[in-house]
Amino acid sequence: MLRKAQHVPAQLAPGQRPVLLVIVDTEGEFAWDQPFNRSAIGTTSIASQPLMHARVFDEFGIVPTYMVDWPVATTPAAVATLRRLLDAKRCEIGAHLHPWVSPPYEETLSDFNSYGGNLPRQLEYDKLRLLTETIADAFGRQPLAFKAGRYGLGPHTAESIASLGYEVDASVVPYSAFTEDGGPDFRTFDEHPFWFQAGRRELLELPVTTGYCGWLRRVGPGLFDLAQRRWARRLRLGGVLARSRALERVRLSPEVASGAEMRRLTDALLADGCQVFSLTYHSPSMMPGHTPYVRSEADLERLITTVHDYCEWFRDRVGGEFMSLSQLRQALAAQR
Repeated sequence: MLRKAQHVPAQLAPGQRPVLLVIVDTEGEFAWDQPFNRSAIGTTSIASQPLMHARVFDEFGIVPTYMVDWPVATTPAAVATLRRLLDAKRCEIGAHLHPWVSPPYEETLSDFNSYGGNLPRQLEYDKLRLLTETIADAFGRQPLAFKAGRYGLGPHTAESIASLGYEVDASVVPYSAFTEDGGPDFRTFDEHPFWFQAGRRELLELPVTTGYCGWLRRVGPGLFDLAQRRWARRLRLGGVLARSRALERVRLSPEVASGAEMRRLTDALLADGCQVFSLTYHSPSMMPGHTPYVRSEADLERLITTVHDYCEWFRDRVGGEFMSLSQLRQALAAQR
């Protein structure tokens, strides 16, 4: 994992407007409620990604980063769709490791091993190396940004991606823990980007924008953890806190948050000095039936509308601007 003692805040220039970037977990299609399966590698939903460009991104000049996994990087039709966007400078390409569908296939399939950082150091590195080389061959350029599938950072992940030429990681989910089935614990991390040392290189961490809003947000981490205890779950304490808007933990994603929730989160984080906001969703959500978040055409329309209206609000009401991931890194590096 990333040691907090090594963190150096990554800040924009004084007076810089708040920045929003978009990161898409660009992955094969699999049943989220079923055991991990190496044969679940469909990529039909990639053909639907240009719809978000036509409806939202092109209007606001947004250049998203598609974090590509092995099934997408090895499917010619999927690569062709994203390559057209890339060549037109309408997107950037990063890497996204789902170890159960990314060779070499040496580990036993399990919840624990679905987090890449839990694998033996060499096996995780070999998967990362093959994925990186395959993406570079498919898209004609080296991926410089990485996001771990299932947010599965481990003790050696950062050093491995640094050795493979990556400059940015986007795997940390602040105030969150995935420890129930062996995943990482990010509860000590907050929403602010930071620089950190990985081997001989310095990387930029861009956390998934997540935080607390509500009048109890100052004690959010402790109170939210309390609400996760067995007795508190029986009393549905978390639901009571959220419905009363005393305390909400919100992720900046149209899949798990409404437009109103994303705006409340943004206002709360802005008040605390947050400069950088990262909106995320999964590529299969652009085709109904592939994720729990989008089961119908109405769900898809709601997802697109939520993204559009939030971006419009961010620009017009917040006074923010949009950057690609590489532009943001450059702007943060200029202030290092």
